[in-house]
Amino acid sequence: MSYDSLINRLTEDLKPVRRRRLGLDVMIIAVICAVELGLFFAAGFARSNMPAMVQQPTFWWRIVSLALISLISGALAILSFNPTYSPRRGIRWLALIIAICIVFGLCIGAGPLGLDAIIRRLNWQNGVQCAGKMIALSLPPLIGFGVLMRRGAPTDRRGTALLVGLAAAAWGAFVFVFACPFDDPLYITVWYSVGCGIVALISRFALPRLARW
Repeated sequence: MSYDSLINRLTEDLKPVRRRRLGLDVMIIAVICAVELGLFFAAGFARSNMPAMVQQPTFWWRIVSLALISLISGALAILSFNPTYSPRRGIRWLALIIAICIVFGLCIGAGPLGLDAIIRRLNWQNGVQCAGKMIALSLPPLIGFGVLMRRGAPTDRRGTALLVGLAAAAWGAFVFVFACPFDDPLYITVWYSVGCGIVALISRFALPRLARW
């Protein structure tokens, strides 16, 4: 077999990849998130006692932490759509940031630690509903990131998909903060982690199948 025929055989299924435009990708995701947040408030889903909410330390902990996680993971994901960028190191630093945010939140208000008290604080019936709402709010940015990922050429599809899931999950949780009726740090840590974890896992295992290589 000649070299020319071998090269043709290896490249016959390859498809051209558009040149990445980082600014365009960022703008697309920003528009999706802005529209979702605007519709969320326009539909009246936000809590009516916003002035009282902003007085709570847990409100600002959630807002700042989730915005930071969403921005960092989203930026790393968009960078990793380029085949020359590996997301592995960024994932390790992001995991450290998430851990710091969780520990900081748990230190805001410890609350009672008895078994009965913990069960009451977790309030699993409402917790499951909150996690489900966060997952639903994560879908628009997840779809947007998924389309951009398919147009790109990530060489570490699993790492990129995980970053996409974390970014979408953190944004969905960020939007949900404005409607969440609970301020207990334990409740927030557990159920927000459940909701975000489910989105991250779905992205991690589903999106690599959509990538073109």
